Amino acid sequence: DSEGGLYVCMNTFLGFGREHIERHYRKTGQCVYVHLKRRVIEKVPGASGGALPKRRSAKLFLDLETNGDLNSDDFEYEDEAKLVIFPDHYEISLPNIEELPALVTIACDALLSAKSPYRKQDPDSWEEELQASKHAKTLVQLDNGVRIPPSGWKCSKCDLRENLWLNLTDGSVLCGKWFFDGSGGNGHAVEHYKEMGYPLAVKLGTITPDGADVYSFDEEEPVLDPHIAKHLAHFGIDMLQMQVTENGLTDNDIKPRISEWEVIQEAGVKLKPMYGPGYTGMKNLGNSCYLNAVMQAIFSIPEFQRAYVGNLPRIFDYSPLDPTQDFNTQMAKLGHGLLSGQYSKPPMKSELIEQVMKEEHKPQHNGISPRMFKAFISKGHAEFSSNRQQDAQEFFLHLINLVERSPVGSENPSDVFRFLVEERTQCCQSRKVRYTERVDYIMQLPVAMEAATNKDELIAYELKRREAEAARRPPPEFVRANIPFSACLQAFSEPNNVEDFWSSALQAKSAGVKTSRFASFPEYLVVQIKKFTFGLDWIPKKLDVSIDMPDFLDINHLRARGLQPGEEELPDIAPPIVIPEDPKALDIDESSVMQLAEMGFPLEACRKAVYYTGNLGAEVAFNWIIAHMEEPDFAEPLVVPAFGEVASSAAAAFGAVGLDNQPPEEMVAIIISMGFQRILAIQALKATNNNLEHALEWIFSHPELKEESEPALDVMDMENNANANILAETGSEGPRIKDGSGRYELFGFISHMGTSTMSGHYVCHLKKEGRWVIYNDLRVCASERPPKDLGYMYFYHRIPS
Repeated sequence: DSEGGLYVCMNTFLGFGREHIERHYRKTGQCVYVHLKRRVIEKVPGASGGALPKRRSAKLFLDLETNGDLNSDDFEYEDEAKLVIFPDHYEISLPNIEELPALVTIACDALLSAKSPYRKQDPDSWEEELQASKHAKTLVQLDNGVRIPPSGWKCSKCDLRENLWLNLTDGSVLCGKWFFDGSGGNGHAVEHYKEMGYPLAVKLGTITPDGADVYSFDEEEPVLDPHIAKHLAHFGIDMLQMQVTENGLTDNDIKPRISEWEVIQEAGVKLKPMYGPGYTGMKNLGNSCYLNAVMQAIFSIPEFQRAYVGNLPRIFDYSPLDPTQDFNTQMAKLGHGLLSGQYSKPPMKSELIEQVMKEEHKPQHNGISPRMFKAFISKGHAEFSSNRQQDAQEFFLHLINLVERSPVGSENPSDVFRFLVEERTQCCQSRKVRYTERVDYIMQLPVAMEAATNKDELIAYELKRREAEAARRPPPEFVRANIPFSACLQAFSEPNNVEDFWSSALQAKSAGVKTSRFASFPEYLVVQIKKFTFGLDWIPKKLDVSIDMPDFLDINHLRARGLQPGEEELPDIAPPIVIPEDPKALDIDESSVMQLAEMGFPLEACRKAVYYTGNLGAEVAFNWIIAHMEEPDFAEPLVVPAFGEVASSAAAAFGAVGLDNQPPEEMVAIIISMGFQRILAIQALKATNNNLEHALEWIFSHPELKEESEPALDVMDMENNANANILAETGSEGPRIKDGSGRYELFGFISHMGTSTMSGHYVCHLKKEGRWVIYNDLRVCASERPPKDLGYMYFYHRIPS
């Protein structure tokens, strides 16, 4: 509110601003609230000694949603809390144990000590402070003459060259285990500890003059080694001369070259900062750049701007009692922050003059911090709720799924991405075909490595690289493969073999091929370059390639044609359900698992999909994934069920591929017990993949279907569903498929730096007002050299016919 602060209802523990608190009181009759206010003390720049600080009352939205770093040296703050009694607005300062009843005092204490989404998402709390190892001071190092070279490292037991650890007792270089950041190994470092008992190891490639990553096998956690410089010097490593690089080599070992990181972030070029509406940065909350990049692209699209920012007053007016748990409210707030221009203002001239006079540059506290948005959108998701780096493509699909489940008004903004894919599958033996259609939101384009235009350079580079490794010399200058876009498009349109294809004509497994075409063209085409794959060692790897992505794209030749004259369709018969005698003995077809993983799905989910569909191939398993991807344990490791559970799991799996997918009767009964008709309960569960919570939301968001359960809907509180009144006013949902021409123009792309989607950094480039702009978290600048050939996700807009 204008004074700063937040009112919290003591009965519901829900927060409201000043403009909403009166409405809440009149509506609910709740009269006891706590008013929370944070006062920020801003130190005078350059002040010292007894200089008095400036004091100001901070606005809640500014403090919590902009990039004011309250933990920096420039700011201090103090909290103020008062108990407010309506309707007289009588205030009592807290804490106060003399004037208040004990129950109220307990409630106030619980509120003041509770953690908000901002505190829960505090990056400083994500990583615990490392403790010094108990072995560091007394570590015994063997005098065995081992010297560690500056490059060319490999595991002494398996020859792996990634995730290598140097044992600080005997100098052994051994591989670690597979970690979430994409590095992997066979666990030889741990085996060595179990055999020899040498407790400490340092990860090669992390050694810098500032320290290194040290792990204690005995204490089973990362630790600090206060004597790390001495311990490394024992093996000939001088920390002061070590400078870590992307591939674990020192700066002195690498010839000067422009790396992927420098090109994508346009390093070395003086970029002009951009300010104003649409040029607002987003703070990185700790590996949240994937979210920042995607949301910048999303809110550059007019349909999303209209749906959320254009409807902001109505969304806020009809928001539920707890707006922190409403998707549309959070989207509207984030969109307003990005597009209003209130949080993207150039520095004052006086500040610039002061910086020049002091020969220092003080970063501006522009931009927004999407803590509450991230807390809500990642709730219940095993990956996005963590502080680990994630795949931008997977997050994009997750966001679209939430948009689909939370319609706002008559226009569903996700309609602009939706298109139909026609899949033609042919049995190679019977020559019969099957045409199916599915909904998709992304065109996944394979990388045609065999079509590289600089093959001779690549071959020469690979030979030199292997020679350098064998001789333990610095590697040669890197050569990136140049791939024509036309070759990738050709690879997309070619037929693909269907692994373990089950032919309904033969009633047996057979060879099959599948071809995909566009049954409709979306308003906005999102193209993902499939740069990420798995190596022979199952470690996720990235294809470092350059693709000449066009500014103008025409894919009209990929329009689907349907069943052709002379073609005979495959019989519509579902494959048999496979129930093994011993479920634990069931082998999992890893080739199908890899095919699904390359689509961007979590590896464990892919394994479960293949397992529960009886190894009938990636196509059948893909349908299982679509039917189960909203389940909370979707990405959890596979747990082999008992024999009695296998049949039900298999039946559920095949229910998604053609058999009767009847919702569980117990879920139907729960919804019926709330007063709804059976037919409506079944329809809602089928529409939400048998998710009870989402089914109830679906019922409230489809008031046009309430005729058969009118009494129940009248009893329920409609405001508990976000924007139910908006839907009731606006009526129909609008067109589901926006078909048109297949001619497009590029307006944005998201690039990835690093070796895996689970590590590295994301940056977004958008074309606005005729020029390219780079969005690198909080940094928003005019782009001078947009690296269109190194992107990961590309955004195209249809060219009007």
